[in-house]
Amino acid sequence: MTATLDSPRIEAPPRAAEIDLITVEVIRRRLVAIADEVDVNITRTAFSPYIYEYKDYAVGIVDAGGDLICQCTAGMPVFVADVMRAAVQDGLALYGAANLHEGDAVVTNYAGTIGQHLNNVTMYTPIYAPKEKVPVGFMVVVMHWIDVGGREIGSLSKFATDIFQEGIQFRTVKLRSRGEPVPEMIRMIEHNTRFPVEMMGDINSQIGGCMMGRDSVAELVDRYGVGTFLRAIDTIWDQSEAEARAAIRGIPDGTYSAEGTLDNDGLNPEPLPCKVTVTVNGDEMTVDLSALPKEVNAPMNSGRSGGGATVARLAFRYLLLPEGDANEGTFRPLKLILPEGTIVSARPTSPMGAYNSALPMLIDLVIRALGTAIPDRVAAAHYGTFCTLAYAGRYPDTGLYWQCHDSGFGGWGALCDMDGPGPFRTNCHGDTRLIPIELHEASYPFLIESFGLRTDSGGPGEFRGGLGLERRYLMLAPARISTRFERTLCPAWGLNGGGDGAPGHVLIERADGTTQEALKETLMLKAGDRVRIRSGGGGGFGDPRQRDPQRVRTDVMRGYVSAEAAREVYGLNE
Repeated sequence: MTATLDSPRIEAPPRAAEIDLITVEVIRRRLVAIADEVDVNITRTAFSPYIYEYKDYAVGIVDAGGDLICQCTAGMPVFVADVMRAAVQDGLALYGAANLHEGDAVVTNYAGTIGQHLNNVTMYTPIYAPKEKVPVGFMVVVMHWIDVGGREIGSLSKFATDIFQEGIQFRTVKLRSRGEPVPEMIRMIEHNTRFPVEMMGDINSQIGGCMMGRDSVAELVDRYGVGTFLRAIDTIWDQSEAEARAAIRGIPDGTYSAEGTLDNDGLNPEPLPCKVTVTVNGDEMTVDLSALPKEVNAPMNSGRSGGGATVARLAFRYLLLPEGDANEGTFRPLKLILPEGTIVSARPTSPMGAYNSALPMLIDLVIRALGTAIPDRVAAAHYGTFCTLAYAGRYPDTGLYWQCHDSGFGGWGALCDMDGPGPFRTNCHGDTRLIPIELHEASYPFLIESFGLRTDSGGPGEFRGGLGLERRYLMLAPARISTRFERTLCPAWGLNGGGDGAPGHVLIERADGTTQEALKETLMLKAGDRVRIRSGGGGGFGDPRQRDPQRVRTDVMRGYVSAEAAREVYGLNE
C-alpha cells in the first residue's frame, strides 16, 4: 500500500495578501507553456519511437504536497489523473520533504503507488524558490519505459499471475542525488532491460525534461516572488473548483447507473460484468465503482490511483469540463467510492501488465450513466479498447532483441447533432500518434501491406459513428505477437435508436493457408504469415433512416458505408 503522508514537511512561506487576476492568468498560462515546452523537448531527445513518435508519456507540475497544478496540453491523461500525486506523496512519506534536495531525480513504478503496469515510471524533481530556498512544487514526467525485465520482451506478459513476473519494481528511489547520477541505480536499470541503449536514452530525456521544467518554474517564482506565486496557485484552484461545481449544478440531482461487460481477463473465459453508479447532489458528484469485478489472477488489474481514480477523473472531465483546466481544484467536487480488491483497486501484488484493458469501457459507462440526465450532452460509446498489438523477436542477422508496440485508432461515438469523430485513440489517450509506416518497416522485420478505413464499422444512425481502421502485416522473420482487444461482447453502443459500432478483431493468416482469430493471444509467427487487424467503430445516434440521404450517398462514395448497408440499414433506394 502507499505510505501515508506523515513525514515532516518544510513550511511554505505565507501567501501574498492580494493578487490581481491578470497576474493569475499570466502565471497560469506560463505554467502550462512550461509543461508543453518540456513535452516538445522530450519528443526531440528521446531514443525509442514509443516515446518520440507514439508519445507515451505526460508532463505535469504539482505543488509541494503533490497536488496537481497543471499538465501539458497533449500528454497521456491516464498518467496525469492521479498518478503524479500518488508518486510524489509516496516520496514525501518515505524520504520526508527535508531529504528531497535540489537536483534529486526520484523514480517509482511501484504497483502499490502507481497502480499501472511496471513500464509506467514516474520521475520527479523538487522545485525550490531561488531566493527563499523553500520547496514550491515538483516537476513530474511519467514515461513508458520500453522494457523493465520480466518474462516477456517488453515486460507485458499475458501469462503473468503476479506483479513479480512483470519486471523490476522501483519503490521511490533516487536516480540522481543533488544533481549527480547514482551509479548503483544506473547499473541496476541497464542490467534489467533488454534494450539498455534505448532505455537510457529515453531516461536521460526524462531527466532532462524534469530539470528543464524545474528551472523554468523556478525562474517564474523568482520573477513574481514565492508569495505571489503560491497565491496564484490557490486562486487557480479556487477558480477551477467554482467552474466544476457550476457544471455539476447543471445536472439534475439523482442516482444514475450503467452496465456493461468486459470480454474476459485473457486467461479465463468468463465475461466480467461491470456496473457503475453516479450520484449528483447539488454541486458534488460521487462515482461509485464498488460493484465492479474483483481483482483477477491475470494481468488485467490496476490500482486505485492508476485505475479507479483515473476512471472517475477522466469521465468527469470529458463530460463536464472538456475545455477547462485540469488541476486539483477541478476535482474537489468529485468523490469516489471504491473498496480495495476490485479490478481497478487491486492489491500491489496483483499482475497489472494489461491494466489499461478495462479503463476505456468504464469511462464510457460513467458517461452513459448520466445520459438519462443530460441526453443532449452525452455521446454514444467509442470503440473503447487499446487494440494492443506487440511484436517481438531477435533480428536474424545480429541476434539482438527487437520489439514493436502498435495499437489501433478507432471510431468515437456520434452526438445528437454530429457524426462520430475519428479514427482516434481511446479516451485514455491524449495526443498519441500512429508510428509512421515507413519507420516501422525500416526498423522491424515486417511489411505493412495495406492500411485504411474500415467500411461499415461506424454504428448506423441519423448521425453515424466514427470509423475503425484496417491494417495488414506481412512477417519477414519469425516473431512473437501479443494481442489485447476488448469490447466484442459489449461493443460501442448507440443512443436514441442509433446502432452499435462494429467490434474489432485480429486474424492470423498463416503462410500454409490456415487462419486463427487472436483477440487476446500470445503466439509465434513465421516468415510469410500475415496479421490482419480491424479496430472497432463508434456508436451511432438516432434512427439511421432519418439520416439525410445526401449524407448517405457521400458516405458510400467515400467508402465509409457500403451500398448494401445504405439500402438495407439507411433505406436509401437510389
